[in-house]
Amino acid sequence: MWKFFHKLASPPHFYRLAAVFVPWLAVPAVALIGYGVYAGLFLAPMDYQQGDAFRIIYVHVPSAYLSIMAYMIMAVSGGIGLIWRMKLAHAVAAAAAPLGAAFTFLALVTGSIWGRPMWGTWWEWGDPRLTSELILLFLYFGYMALRSAIDDTAKADKASAVLALVGVVNVVIVHFSVEWWSSLHQGQTLMKEGGPAMDPGMLYPLLAMILGFTFLFGSLLLRRVRTEVLFRERRTRWVREMILSPEGS
Repeated sequence: MWKFFHKLASPPHFYRLAAVFVPWLAVPAVALIGYGVYAGLFLAPMDYQQGDAFRIIYVHVPSAYLSIMAYMIMAVSGGIGLIWRMKLAHAVAAAAAPLGAAFTFLALVTGSIWGRPMWGTWWEWGDPRLTSELILLFLYFGYMALRSAIDDTAKADKASAVLALVGVVNVVIVHFSVEWWSSLHQGQTLMKEGGPAMDPGMLYPLLAMILGFTFLFGSLLLRRVRTEVLFRERRTRWVREMILSPEGS
């Protein structure tokens, strides 16, 4: 088992293995998102309170979920890199940050669009979920800015990993904000005791979108990690041999 993980942490081995998994994630992502978009827009019944405006959840909910998941991947990878000094872990963290920022921004934009007809306002500063999600976006920006501000890669890895770990506190706040404080956001719908409180015609497209977005994120993350590995290992022998090889990928 440990031998497998040690081999997986090898940059050249991971680089080649990631190339194999990228299409296996991308293809089902396209299929699931295609089904989710069609079923969510045309087959799902209209909500009796929100009307057709509820359909934005098919983008908002997966984006919000991935904004948190991407940050946890970034923080956990940074922590692994700090403790076990794994260069690949830092590469994963660096690759996850822009993706997490993009999904966080998408969650905020779609949430704002959803909030205008539902709440009567584009933004409510007093809402804990909105504010903590915005702070999450700033944490992503701060992480990326810190990395780019330090020329030494090893020092940038350590400093940004510490920042990512500290920011986990805000991730906890984002997740539990609806339960801890009064919020305009509704409570849990999917992970609810007794089962999801949604009509199956609405639920299945949403689950497909969540799974499809997750596969899409995984595919994009592996592509970005491969690029990050190449940049970090650009002076190594295996990269030079791969570039010079006629079969190099």
